[in-house]
Parts: sequence; structure tokens; C-alpha cells
Amino acid sequence: MFKRFWLWLGRLLGKLLVLVLAIGLGGWAIGAAYYGWKFSGPVATEEQIPAGEAALTQSIIEDAIGVVEQHRDNTRVLRDAHAKAHGCMKAEVSVITDLDSDLQRGVFSEPGKTWQAWIRLSNGNAYPQFDRARDARGMAIKLLDVPGDKLTQSPQHAEEQDFVMFNHPSFFVRDVAEYKSNFAAQAAGQKVMAFFPSWDPRSWEIRHMIIALKTLSPAPETPVATTYNSIAPFKLGEHNIKYRVIPQPEACPHYQLPEQNHDLPNFLRNALYQQLSLDRIPACFALQVQRQNPDYYMPIEDPSVEWSEAISPFETVATLTVPAQDFDSREQNVACDNMSFNPWHALPEHRPIGGINRLRKAVYEAISIYRLERNQP
Repeated sequence: MFKRFWLWLGRLLGKLLVLVLAIGLGGWAIGAAYYGWKFSGPVATEEQIPAGEAALTQSIIEDAIGVVEQHRDNTRVLRDAHAKAHGCMKAEVSVITDLDSDLQRGVFSEPGKTWQAWIRLSNGNAYPQFDRARDARGMAIKLLDVPGDKLTQSPQHAEEQDFVMFNHPSFFVRDVAEYKSNFAAQAAGQKVMAFFPSWDPRSWEIRHMIIALKTLSPAPETPVATTYNSIAPFKLGEHNIKYRVIPQPEACPHYQLPEQNHDLPNFLRNALYQQLSLDRIPACFALQVQRQNPDYYMPIEDPSVEWSEAISPFETVATLTVPAQDFDSREQNVACDNMSFNPWHALPEHRPIGGINRLRKAVYEAISIYRLERNQP
């Protein structure tokens, strides 16, 4: 009797397993077909600004100011994101000598030209935390003494060209409307609900939640061993492009970083200090661009979509060198905290495009003014 029961139970469980596998494979096939249809070209080559974006942007600014007030560090107001810097270092950005003439635009218009610059390396969280915590990592670059009219009218940034990147090739929201919903939920401490705004499954953003989880990656051994991406698109003359910076250790003297103590709260800063200040070894990168091919699904208005490298490979336009230097002084750290990086500190040839970049313009400027006014001695 027991034997017949166990045989019956085994057959039942086997059928249930087959059924679950069939449902799973069927769901995967339907999902693959749907996304294959949804993520297919051609796409627009110009911005498409939705109605109501300005009102949403103003609401996000108010939420962002609330966040920086929540995360006030004693008397100082911190950034609403990337609050913790590993350091600001002097750098040089050199346009490659054999750059394709189609890419010789803006600050890349003169092959062989070297720009003096600052770079800021950071964690992504709005509140400083231990480096070992899973987090996004950021790189911001500021070229100095760049002539020409800029997209922002601020005299303070009249001779600057900024590039802002972080260490994942896609963003976890598609547009300003989703950013508003997501940011409000996270600001309220409801991180899971940021991707499940209602009971309606059509509103669930599972793909974006996966992107967010991938973005919150374990810390690298050093910030100079990471690839940083612009995520959102930009103009480069008549081209629509995305930027990235990749490590290029072969361009610098060979260096093996000593093993880091990951229990230290600031071991990423220590890694930079070890290489640049103690061992006096520079760090090298390549600055690259990826051109939009509008015949394929390379949208301007949806930064959650990674542009395919198989269709449009990245091309090196410049090298970035961080020379050996002493950067970890109190004076330089305060100056670093007061630096403002904004992709709209830019020549018209490098105009930011897409909804997230339009949002950045308003939010970055508002938060920067708010922080600097309140951090005045």
C-alpha cells in the first residue's frame, strides 16, 4: 500500500515539475518575443520631450532637497547622490593624435591637445557609508580652461567642460516620470516599492529592479580598476553618442596594489593614496565614445537600454592620466566637497540629450546652489 502511494506521489510530483518547467519555458519564450519586438529599431535621432516633464522635475527637486537635509553631516549639506568622495585628483586628458575626423568636435577638435583636469571618484549613496557596502561608484571629470560659450550661463563654470559617469552601462529608470515615482519611494525608505508602485503587474519594473541590483555591486580593489559609463546620451557635433572611461593600465608603469583591508571604512581612498601618494605610480584610462545607430534599438529617451557594442563598438577619443600626487589634505578635501560637476557645464558640441539629462540640468543646479549657500563658512 505504501509502495503504491509513493509511486503515485512520485508520478504526481513529476507531472507537476514538467508543468512548472513548461510554464516557465512558455513564459520565457513569450517574454523573449515581447522584448524582441519592444526593443527593436528604428529609433528617433532627436529628443522627444513628454508633456508634464517640467512639473515632475520641480517635484523631484523638492524631494532631492529633502534628502540632502535628511543626510546633513553635522552642519554641512552633502550631495543628494555620490556624497562620499574617495578623492579629487589632478589629471590630464589628451586627445589621441589619430582621431577619426568625424569625431573631432568640441574638446576633441584638436588631435594631440592635452587638457588639465580634475577628477572626482566616489560612492553612489546619498549618505557616506563603509566602502565594503554594495553601491554604485562614480567618476566625474572637469576639464579646465576650456574656451567658448557654455550651455550654462554661470560665470563660475564658464571655462569648464564636465563629464559625469558611473560604473554600470544602463540606468534603473527609463524617464523622468519613473524617476519621480522611484525616487519618492526610496526617499520614504520603501526601496522595494520603488519598483512595484501598485498591485497592477503592468506597473511592475522587474527589469529595472535587476539593473538596480546589478548597479549596487561589491567594491573594487581600487577605484582606478573600474569602467565608468555616461549611461545617458550626448551630442558630439552632429553625432548622438554615449561616453565611457575604461582602465588602461598598459599605458602606465606596471603596478600591483598591495592587498587592501576591506574592514576599513575608507579602504578605496586608502588604495588611491597608496598608489598615487606613497608608491608614486600614475593611473591611466581611455576615454571612449559609442555612436548611435538609429536603425537599431539605441534610444535617446530610455537610458535603461544599453546600446549594443556588437552593433556600435566604442572608439577611443582621448587618454586620461592621473599622475602621482598628494591629494589627501584637508584643504583639498574641502575643495573637493565644494566642487560642482554637471554634464551641462559643457560646450554646445557636447550637449546632453534625453530626459534624464534634462532632469540632471535642473536638479544638479538647484542642489549645487542649495549646498554651497548653506556650506558657506
